Formats: sequence, C-alpha cells, structure tokens
Amino acid sequence: MGVTNLNGPTSTLAPPFPALRRGRLDTLQVNLGYRCNQSCSHCHVGAGPSRTEMMGADTMALVPAVLRARDITCLDLTGGAPELHPGFRDLVRQARGLGVAVIDRCNLTILSEPGQEDLAAFLARQGVKVVASLPCYLADNVDRQRGDGVFARSLAGLRQLNDLGYGDPDAGLELDLVYNPQGPSLPPPQKALEADYRRELADRFGLRFNRLFTITNMPIQRFAAVLRQQGELEAYMALLRQHHNPANLEQVMCRSTLSVDWQGYLYDCDFNQMLDLPAGTAHPRTHLRQLLEQDPDGEPIAVAEHCFGCSAGAGSSCGGALS
Repeated sequence: MGVTNLNGPTSTLAPPFPALRRGRLDTLQVNLGYRCNQSCSHCHVGAGPSRTEMMGADTMALVPAVLRARDITCLDLTGGAPELHPGFRDLVRQARGLGVAVIDRCNLTILSEPGQEDLAAFLARQGVKVVASLPCYLADNVDRQRGDGVFARSLAGLRQLNDLGYGDPDAGLELDLVYNPQGPSLPPPQKALEADYRRELADRFGLRFNRLFTITNMPIQRFAAVLRQQGELEAYMALLRQHHNPANLEQVMCRSTLSVDWQGYLYDCDFNQMLDLPAGTAHPRTHLRQLLEQDPDGEPIAVAEHCFGCSAGAGSSCGGALS
C-alpha cells in the first residue's frame, strides 16, 4: 500500500514513512490563532491579517493546568502572530510563574505594530526565549518571501531585542533566528549558514543573535499550493523521500512535543495540525483537557508523506537541524 499524500496523488510504489511512538512529553506547542500581520509565501499555516481564528478564554485557561498536570518544562507559543492574541501576555506570566520556559515564535515585525511598542520589553522582563524568522540576511530575498519592507522592519525588531540584552551570551536572554529556503530545496548546512548570518548581521548592521535554526519548507498549505501551481510539488516530494535519513527519527520533535490548535485539539506536530491529522492513530480526536488525566507517553504518532520533510538530509524540527 502506498503512502497517504495529503497534498495530492503519489506513486503507490513510494515507501511509507516509518512508524513512530512518543517519548516523554516535555514541550506543549500552542497555536493561539491564525491572525498575523504578514502573509508569507512559505507559511504552512496560511496565516494572515484576514484570519479570524483565535483561542477562546476557556481553552486558554487549560494550558497552565496541563503544564502542571504533566510536569511540562516548555511552553512554545505560535500562530499566526501569537502576540496578537489579547491573552498572550497573561498566559506568558502564568507559565513563567510555574517555572516553565516560554518560547515566543516571533516574526520581528510585530514589535513595531501599533499597540505592541512595549512588547520587546515585556518579553525581556519575563525571560521569554525569542525564536524569530529571518529567512535571509539580504533585503531582496526577505522581501520577496515575506513582503516589501519586511527586511528593514525585521532589522529594527532585532535592534530592539539587542538593546534589551537579547543575543548577548552573558545576559541570559536567548534570541534564535530561523532560516527557510526560498523554494523547493533542502536547507544548507546549519553551522556554516549560522556563521554567514553571524558575520553579515554583525558587520553590516551591528546585530547579534544566539543560534540559527534551518527549517525545511513543508509541502503543505500555502507552500504546497505554490509548488502545485508551478508543477514542482511531485519533484519536491521525491527530493524529500530520496534524502530520508533514518538517524533523524530518534530526534524528530513529535517524540517530545504536542501541538495544540486554537480550539484546543491535539496534534503530533504543527504540520499535522495544518493538515487536520489528529494526534495518534488508534483513538478519536483528543482535546487538551484530556491531558489533565492522560499521559501520552508511548502513544503512536500519526505520520504521512509530508513527514519526510522532517527526516530529509540533516533533519528539520522547530529547533532546526537534527544532525
């Protein structure tokens, strides 16, 4: 039997993605909603200014309770732009009060949006780790992928964060950058590209950061639609399958992370969430409230053809390359 291709038909001869099971849950990745101040061409969420999906107060109140019940050590907040949710700051305060590390997946331009002028200072006060998307250190490449003027606004956001101590190894405020390829190709080696970023951002703009994460563009949602329109989707899927590296399977993020959508339903990763592929394979759709009583350790992980995007080459996760 062939692999299920959630973006269109594929060859029945293609080998299936290997079966996986969960390890210990240490990270809860919560998508607060799909509203964003940008509409990036590579966005697997399809986020943008016109999206209205947003997590309700009752569901959001479950998050701290689940962090306590499952002894989760990291809360990873994403969107859209998670900072646009009116409950974002209260949730950050509650999680930090529990001693839980918080990651804000920030697009940098949100820091200059009206009403967000004090956002960077808030993140610094709370000791929030910022993971910021910056797909290149060249203006043309960034603006082509993310919109006119985004590069300049991203640099301004980085400067705000640097001024507060982010990126300074002695300040304890971590600022990591995220690179996505421009099109249907695997990312270059992470360490070499990190050195290029560090040199270019320092020499040209006087900016610093802690680490660079290279993340493979997943063939789903907006990016898959672009590839399909250009007739490149099947070739890209073949590229991912051909570069599958079994050594990456021990470290893929779905082993230790659960993704929560804006309605509170659980998925094995953010990508499965966008494909409406619920967590696990042997039970109905699971809600966040069920984690108050149930430990997902050892449960099967829902996999499909797009998962080759995480195992191909050096591997890819929300924390960058795996090997």
